Amino acid sequence: MTDVRTPTPLHGARAWARRWTPGWRVAAVLALTLGLALWWARVPDEASGLAVLKAQHAYLLALDQESPWQLRASFFAFYLLLATLALPGIALLTLAAGAVFGLGWGVLLVSFASSLGATLSFWLARYLLGDMLRARMGPRVLAMRARLEREGALYLLSLRLIPVVPFGAINLLMGLTDMRSRTFYAVSQVGMLASTLVYVSAGQQLGTIHSASDVLQPSVLGALLALGLLVALMPAVATRLLERQRRAKLLAPWRRQRPGHFDTNLVVIGAGAGGLVSAYIAAAAQAKVTLVEASLLGGDCLHYGCVPSKALIQSAKVAHQVRMAAQFGVQQGDLVLDFPALMARIARVIASIAPHDSAERYTALGVDVLQGHAQIINPWTVDVTRPDRSVQRIHTRSIVIAAGAQPVVPDLPGLHEVGFATSDTLWAQLAQCSALPRRIVVLGGGPIGCELGQAFARLGAAVTLIEAGPRLLAREDDDVSALVQTALQCDGVQVLCAHSALRCDVTGTEKTITVRKPSTGDEHVLAFDLLVCAVGRRARMTGYGLEALGIAIDDQRNTVPTNAYLQTVFPNIYAAGDVAGPYQLTHAAAHQAWYATVNALFGDFKRFAADYRHLPATTFVAPEVARVGLNEQEARAQGLRYEVTRFDLADLDRSLTDAGSTPPAGFVKVLTAPGKDRILGATIVAPQAGDMLAEYVLAMRHGLGLKAILGTVHAYPTFAEANKYAAGAWQRAHAPQRLLAWARAFHAWRRG
Repeated sequence: MTDVRTPTPLHGARAWARRWTPGWRVAAVLALTLGLALWWARVPDEASGLAVLKAQHAYLLALDQESPWQLRASFFAFYLLLATLALPGIALLTLAAGAVFGLGWGVLLVSFASSLGATLSFWLARYLLGDMLRARMGPRVLAMRARLEREGALYLLSLRLIPVVPFGAINLLMGLTDMRSRTFYAVSQVGMLASTLVYVSAGQQLGTIHSASDVLQPSVLGALLALGLLVALMPAVATRLLERQRRAKLLAPWRRQRPGHFDTNLVVIGAGAGGLVSAYIAAAAQAKVTLVEASLLGGDCLHYGCVPSKALIQSAKVAHQVRMAAQFGVQQGDLVLDFPALMARIARVIASIAPHDSAERYTALGVDVLQGHAQIINPWTVDVTRPDRSVQRIHTRSIVIAAGAQPVVPDLPGLHEVGFATSDTLWAQLAQCSALPRRIVVLGGGPIGCELGQAFARLGAAVTLIEAGPRLLAREDDDVSALVQTALQCDGVQVLCAHSALRCDVTGTEKTITVRKPSTGDEHVLAFDLLVCAVGRRARMTGYGLEALGIAIDDQRNTVPTNAYLQTVFPNIYAAGDVAGPYQLTHAAAHQAWYATVNALFGDFKRFAADYRHLPATTFVAPEVARVGLNEQEARAQGLRYEVTRFDLADLDRSLTDAGSTPPAGFVKVLTAPGKDRILGATIVAPQAGDMLAEYVLAMRHGLGLKAILGTVHAYPTFAEANKYAAGAWQRAHAPQRLLAWARAFHAWRRG
């Protein structure tokens, strides 16, 4: 299934242009192309045109004396037409301006006609061809827009100053950007003035010119090229100068504390996913690196997050399979949960992975691993307080902050009195239990809350999940949230969306939480044995010296503000992972750590901007939810036009072989540019969605479209075939119907 979705209507000139049907746009483009072809067929070659100009020079001078205003108006209108359509003959006409009108009037007429014509051409590209070219050029247009955001009008000015850059190409490309028309006109007016002066001045010496190319002598062309390159380099030079000035101002209070010798090239604060990758890369680059961790190497992911939760989910999956075995023709007795054995297995899984993140491994790689609490004293100094209270001072060239995050604890009356668990403390509390708590309440319907809630329910607990928002997984599309909620309810989870927690109470040994549905005012009292707070995680912002340095915190996102290179306000202090945001994902932290470390070590010579365009994310509920790129709600928020192609797992052979008595649930949904197979984003809801998504991540990273996925052989029967079938659904929706009709007629004719 494929469908075209349109964003919120536009207004003004863009809305007028969008109202043109594709047929009218094609007709307009064809008419314009035909007119250009006729002009090219009729226009004389350069030598012939120059000869005619020389032959009629005296006549034109006399005509200018007799009817100056009529001739100049006609010249202006004709030049404007050629400039608007970027027709050949502009150079010859500019020479004519100098030969007939002289330097003053020639420059005046040509300068304004060329700039106005360029602006009209700019409008044609924006309103007539814009959508078609954006759809075709896609990432290149985005890259050009990004550069214009950084360098603005100076980039256009550098192009205008270099006469060898095609006049029409500049107008066309700039029409695809969001540059204001008045900015484009003003910059064009100034930028083309130098070459206009050269050509008009040369036109005054008409007798010595044998070709328009003679105007650009090596010395003249070299001067214009040098000027254009100078302007092109101005943004980079200005940026570097401003950066040096800002750096000097920031570091001024600390200048006397800058050490003359550094103990290490890099200090990494935090040994979670981001910190470990930073230390690994620095050591691989043969830099001297010190890794400081106050708690356990491996961070939250190994000890409290990804690893134990996925081990729990796997045990819950097995329990669910045992419970559903009869649907597969397998009889079993009553399910018995050995909870201490389950928790022992989780501990073994953590222990088996821990050597990958151990101090011994990283020491062998050349990393100086320190156990202790890091405190940034100044931009080049870090104090490490060791477990024995001794303090080790380290002077370093650069610092990477990868301090991770911690659970958010809601301000709920009575919460601390009844006791609660977070994603960090849950495992220690469960390890002390002889059996799975019978009644569990989970606060929060995000990924952590949904994963834990479903797992506990599959293991046999009575689970109630409370979400203040209108639906689960608020960052996903509505159809994804609805499917996940249905899946959780089928596993026995009581889902209360749009409910607010009011207070917690304890009476004797009975613990309760009171919730309220604001839309109706109804209140419910829920008894529980375990309350899990999963309302989010907040980056660790305090305790290691940000306050003393004066590094401001982004209060809205609760992260350290960084630039595209992951630098903080101090150029030698970087941040990665949850501290930098905005993605609280293990692989996102590792991704950022690469950029932060490489820039910290080599940024004085070459810097790399972090790229998040193809960052995948997976929520490990059953079925899994995996996504890369845009989903529908994000595309609508950005005002993008897109097509949706969806393939349901109910039609997939492998899904049917693995399903029990209930039909398989899930789908593959792909967003593409209208009429194109270019992938804007993909969302998969399936038992192995996280693994299936890799194909789309690879395709988007390397600019491959749905046709490439359709042309790839997929093993049968596998869940990955769903990706191919989604691509096939897109292909069927875009089949060339007229060509197919001709093919039917051809085959009918062949049959006689």
